[in-house]
Amino acid sequence: MGRHSKKPNPRIRRDSVISLAGLLPIGLVTAATATGAAAEFPSITKSPVSGSPQAISHLSEGDTRSTVGGTTAESVSAPENVPTPMAPAPVQATPPLPPSVAQGALGIPAVNVSAYQNAERMLAVQQPGCNMYWTLIAGIGRVESTHAYDGKTDENGDMLVPVLGPVLDGSIAGSSVISDTDGGALDGDANYDRAVGPTQFLPSTWAHYAADGNGDGVADPQNLFDSAVTTGNYLCDGGLDVRDPRQAAKAVYRYNNSSAYVTNVLAWSTGYASGIIPTASDLPRIH
Repeated sequence: MGRHSKKPNPRIRRDSVISLAGLLPIGLVTAATATGAAAEFPSITKSPVSGSPQAISHLSEGDTRSTVGGTTAESVSAPENVPTPMAPAPVQATPPLPPSVAQGALGIPAVNVSAYQNAERMLAVQQPGCNMYWTLIAGIGRVESTHAYDGKTDENGDMLVPVLGPVLDGSIAGSSVISDTDGGALDGDANYDRAVGPTQFLPSTWAHYAADGNGDGVADPQNLFDSAVTTGNYLCDGGLDVRDPRQAAKAVYRYNNSSAYVTNVLAWSTGYASGIIPTASDLPRIH
């Protein structure tokens, strides 16, 4: 959980993405910037538009054929003791995506992609120097809530069931004690704070960076479009340019001061830009 503690080369091998993530997390963003955004999905600026995800195939199949030309078999004596040629190794199929993100192109539900891409467009106008790209926001969304519980929203991006982090009363080992800052208005707890929404903001942080992503006049942390733009605002704060890998890593560290967290977010971001999706076993555990 992000607690706010107060597009790449498609020819990259699958294992290289995570190798780079483990060695130098910031390098993953460099790969993400080379390719740019993936195929377009239905998206909104003022009001959401529903649509169907495009299927993406990571492998193409072909067959190999050999020809025998020239002399016929009758005119040539068959050589003796010729070893039988070995059959070519079978093509390895792409491993299945983790079950929790099996729907939608790249494993992201279409409404989430619309929200992330909408945030990129809005921030390109509002904070052009930040150079925000949607896959970085998607990396946060994947790690924080598995894309809003795998797209458990209505067509407008409103959560069907609110996303609420654990109560920060110190009962969880390693967690901070954070007293209530919003009277329970956003998190339903008037004694202690808890992170809210699919990109997990503390109420006080949400109040500072909140943005209306779908033009309905309300900044709601439980709305995908609002939370995506707010996430971008938070990552861009301080004049950061996230096309610079070091600044991108700095922005994600701000979200959660954990190297494992940063590696996970940047690995997913790179995967969404390249189509080489990391598996759970490839990623360091976030404590």
